[in-house]
Amino acid sequence: MELNVVDLSRLQFAMTALYHFLFVPLTIGLSILLATMETVYVMTGREVWKRMVKFWGTLFGINFVLGVATGLTMEFQFGMNWAYFSQYVGDVFGAPLAIEGLMAFFLEATFVGLFFFGWDRLSKRQHLAATWAVAIGTNLSALWILIANGWMQHPVGSAFNPDTMRMEVTSFYEVLFNPVAQAKFVHTVSAGYVTASMFVLGISAWYMLKGRHIPIAKRSMAIASAFGFASALSVVVLGDESGYEANLNQKMKLATIEAMWETEPAPASFNVIAWADMEKRENVFAIEVPYVMGLIATRSLDTIIPGIKDLVERTKDRIRQGAIAWDALQKIRQDPANASADVRETFLQNENSLGYAYLLLPFTDNPMEATTAQVDAAAWSTVPEVMPMFYSFRIMVACGFFFILMTTVFFYYSSSGRLDVLREKRRWLLHVAVWSIPLPWIACEMGWFVAEYGRQPWIIESMLPTSAGVSSLSVTEVLLTLAGFVALYSTLLVIEITLMIKYIKIGPEDGENPDAVPAAPKQPVPAAASVPAE
Repeated sequence: MELNVVDLSRLQFAMTALYHFLFVPLTIGLSILLATMETVYVMTGREVWKRMVKFWGTLFGINFVLGVATGLTMEFQFGMNWAYFSQYVGDVFGAPLAIEGLMAFFLEATFVGLFFFGWDRLSKRQHLAATWAVAIGTNLSALWILIANGWMQHPVGSAFNPDTMRMEVTSFYEVLFNPVAQAKFVHTVSAGYVTASMFVLGISAWYMLKGRHIPIAKRSMAIASAFGFASALSVVVLGDESGYEANLNQKMKLATIEAMWETEPAPASFNVIAWADMEKRENVFAIEVPYVMGLIATRSLDTIIPGIKDLVERTKDRIRQGAIAWDALQKIRQDPANASADVRETFLQNENSLGYAYLLLPFTDNPMEATTAQVDAAAWSTVPEVMPMFYSFRIMVACGFFFILMTTVFFYYSSSGRLDVLREKRRWLLHVAVWSIPLPWIACEMGWFVAEYGRQPWIIESMLPTSAGVSSLSVTEVLLTLAGFVALYSTLLVIEITLMIKYIKIGPEDGENPDAVPAAPKQPVPAAASVPAE
C-alpha cells in the first residue's frame, strides 16, 4: 500500500489518542472513588479508610502523570500534522480547549499536589476539599475536551466565513450545549467510572486470593461494586442516547455500525451477527432480530433508518450541490472586495454542501468538471469499512453487559456481608474479577474507534474531509515523528505497567484488623507475688 501524508497523519493521531485514552478513564473514575473513600474517612474517623485513600491515590498519581504527559503531545499535533484544520476551526475549537486548560486542568493540577503532600499540613476537611477539587477538575477537563470533540461530530453554533476561510462562532451557547457533546460527555465519564470500579474490584479480588490486606480489600470491593453497578447501568442507558443522536446527525455511522446496506421498512431489524462484502456491497449472511434496531435508534415504530446505499445516493446530490458552492467560493477568493452579489448569493444557497465538494479533490482538481464516475467514487468514500465498525461496537456492548453482571454479583456479596464466602467457596469469581481488569480498557478503545473511525472521511462532519486538514509535510517527516512517538510511548507503557505492578504488590500500609478493640495494657506482676520455680 502506498504511503501518503494523510494516512500516516491519521495513524499517528489515532495511535497517540488511543494510547492517551488508556490513562484518561482510570483517572476520571479513580478521582471520584478517592473522594468518596475520603468522605467516609472524614465522617467516621477510621484510619483504615485513610490508608485506602493513600493506596489507591498512589496508583491514581502514577496514572495521572502519564496521562498528562501523553495528552500534551496530542495538542501539539494539531499544529504539527493538522495545520489547515487548526487554521480552519481555530476560532471554534480553540475556545473549549483554552477553557479546559485554564479552568479545569489548572484546578486539577493544583489540588493534586495538595492531595499528595497535604496530609500533615491540612485539616481533614481541608484535605477532603482538595480531593474533591481534583475529582471535579478531572471531570471538567473531560467535559471541555468532549465539547470540542462533539463539535467535530456535529458542528453547531458556527458558520463558515468565505472571506477569511475560517469557521467562526455564532452561538457559544449552542457549542456548549451541543446534544452530541453532552451525550458523549456523560457516556465517556460513566465509562471511566466503570473502568476504575473494575480496576479496584480486580485488585481487591487479588488481595483476597492472596489473603493480604483483607479489611481494605473488602471495603474497596464494596465501594467499587456499588459504584460500578450504577455506572455500568448508566453506560448502557447513555450509550443508547449516543446511538439516538447518531441516527439524527451521523446516519452513515449508524448504518455501518449495523451493516445495514438497504433501507428497510420501519421498524428496522437488528443484526446480531453479520459478515459484509465491501466489494459486492452486501452482507454475505446476517442473523437478524426484527424491530429492535428501529426501536433503539428512533424510539418509534414508524421512523425509517436509511441504509448505506440510500445514504450514498443522497451524498451524490450533496456533492453536486457542493461543487456549485466550491466554484462560487473560488470566485469570491479571487477578488473578495468586488465579488458580485449573485456570486455570494449562489454560495450562500449551497454553502451547507461545500464540504462535499472537497471529497472530489482526490479525484479531480476542479469539482465542477467531475465525471459521474468521480462523483460515485467520492460518494462511496464516505462509507467506512463495515466489519471493523460492526464488531468493534458489539465487543463494546458485550463488555458493558458483562460489567453489569460482574458488579451485580459482587455488590450482592458485599451488601449481604458474605464476601468471605468468595474466599472460601467461590474463589473462581475472584479469579474472574482479576482477569477482567483489562476489559474496560478494551471496551473504551472500541468505543473511541467507533466514534472516530465511524465519522471518516470527515474531520468535521459534513464540512471538512480529513484529507483537506493535513499540514504540508513529507511522508518522511511524518514517518520520523511516528517512529519517535512509538518509541517514546512504548517506553512510557513499560514504566506505567512496572510502577503499577510494583505498588500493587507492595499494597496498602500495614494496619490490619481495623475493627479489633484495642487490648488493655498489661499490668506488671509484683515480684512478691511471683511463684518460685520448683
